[in-house]
Amino acid sequence: MTEQKMIEEKNKNEKKAEVKLVETKKEVKAEDVKNEIKVENSAGEEVKTEEKKPEIKKDKVSKKDEAFAKGENLHASKKHCMYICSFIKGKKIDDAIKDLEDVMKFKQAVPFKGEIPHRKGKVMMSGRYPVKVSEIIVSMLKGLKGNVIANGMDLERTRISEGISNWASRPAKSGGRRFKRTHVVLKAREFEEKKTKMGAKK
Repeated sequence: MTEQKMIEEKNKNEKKAEVKLVETKKEVKAEDVKNEIKVENSAGEEVKTEEKKPEIKKDKVSKKDEAFAKGENLHASKKHCMYICSFIKGKKIDDAIKDLEDVMKFKQAVPFKGEIPHRKGKVMMSGRYPVKVSEIIVSMLKGLKGNVIANGMDLERTRISEGISNWASRPAKSGGRRFKRTHVVLKAREFEEKKTKMGAKK
């Protein structure tokens, strides 16, 4: 063999070695991406196992005992809101919604005070049917129900504990018309079930 052929063969071998080195580097990078670990068995064979990703612990939502629903600048009478709040106080949210829907259908009256005609009903002398205000309060009760569920409270043990109505800033009169604006806050709380002497739940 001539010297030129010897030099050409050496160059070819060097190029092959460089190509092998590049391929091994690529394989190592691919393994790093896959997060694989090589472990030898008792027989000496290599086994690939995927690395487990660290689990992210999610903080548990702390359960709350109260839920609120606020209505600001409602186009409603403060007097009507006040009587409706006292009408639904102490009831379950679903029962309060059902009662106000009956008020909108003129099947049940809300107790009022003053020189108002008497209505038929249990423990009621005078009452009225505030339909528009009942629609507003029903929408607030549905929002309160959603807040109760979001707080992890039990609907069966939840009662409307407070209902507050206050004056809001009222716009000026125009053409002899008076505009009414009221702030309303509804509060629900989860109560524990009471047990009688015989052990039955109320």
